[in-house]
Amino acid sequence: MQSYHRSMDTKLLELLVCPVTKGPLTWDAEKKELVSRSARLAYPVRDGIPVLLENEARTLSDDELGL
Repeated sequence: MQSYHRSMDTKLLELLVCPVTKGPLTWDAEKKELVSRSARLAYPVRDGIPVLLENEARTLSDDELGL
């Protein structure tokens, strides 16, 4: 099984969407988070399992979004 700590399975990433906006997520390998730019949220991945709960997500700053 592929480690989620370094990379995210491409097919899984295509299936997952932000629970808030239903928009796409991108994988941030350095921070081990799934990022929803449209919701300005970063969802943690713990022990290889995406935690797609709004109350567990971290709010992204303007700097992180490149604004």
